[in-house]
Amino acid sequence: MPELPEVETIRCKLEPLLTGRTIVRAEIVDQRLTRPRAADELAAELEGEGIAALDRRGKYLLFRLQSELTLVVHLRMTGSLRHRRIGAEECGHERARLELDDGTELVYRDVRRFGTWQLLAPRELEDYLEARVGPEPLAAEFTPGLLAGRLAGRRTALKAALLDQRTLAGLGNIYVDEALWSARLHPQVAAGSLSRQATLRLHGAIREALALGIARQGSTLRDYALPDGGAGSMQNEFRVYGREGEPCERCGGAISKARVAGRGTWFCPRCQRRRGSENQSGVT
Repeated sequence: MPELPEVETIRCKLEPLLTGRTIVRAEIVDQRLTRPRAADELAAELEGEGIAALDRRGKYLLFRLQSELTLVVHLRMTGSLRHRRIGAEECGHERARLELDDGTELVYRDVRRFGTWQLLAPRELEDYLEARVGPEPLAAEFTPGLLAGRLAGRRTALKAALLDQRTLAGLGNIYVDEALWSARLHPQVAAGSLSRQATLRLHGAIREALALGIARQGSTLRDYALPDGGAGSMQNEFRVYGREGEPCERCGGAISKARVAGRGTWFCPRCQRRRGSENQSGVT
């Protein structure tokens, strides 16, 4: 599933191509994409709209329209967006298409069809996002104190808490595993047990992992691609994710795999020891 770095990369690539453009024709062929609204109804409402800006909130892409409506796109597991000239070769599994006034089109493709498109008014958008996503981990407002407050009193596993989008916006399986390795924290320790030192390490590790993911234009493992069809390279930087049995580059121990919150989870048992509480320095 595309996480914050992948969605931010897509936003950065598309923003200069789409801002100021007008949608001259919209076609949505997958009825599941817009439900409960009818796909034809949403498509008709998009036609003639100007694209004023392209923003991101967590894993959501926000197409700000000149009418003040916002097209909210969530790629879910296998969704991707391609920008190309009208009439170019199709890429398969195409579910929607927006033709623009400069002779290009934005195509949405989705193999497993879990993605969603919604068209929301300003107050609807505010309520929708407030109920679903927490603070942005790369924003200036995201401080160690804010992180400590989001985790305080929580007995759930630390990884489970970080995967909860209401805790922080945009984190997913890959970048949580990478951040926890960097911070030397076991994924199953209680979220509310972190010491001040451990919280400081985690705060820095989250920001570092996400920033590196953006710099490498995301992780291409299977379905994720850039709007021009290219691939990201963050997968070449993984310290633990997908590396079961390989040596930890920090201590040489073998990387292990477990399931936490129903997700495959990679960590180093030697560097990321589970002690039942993280009220310790984390130095091994």
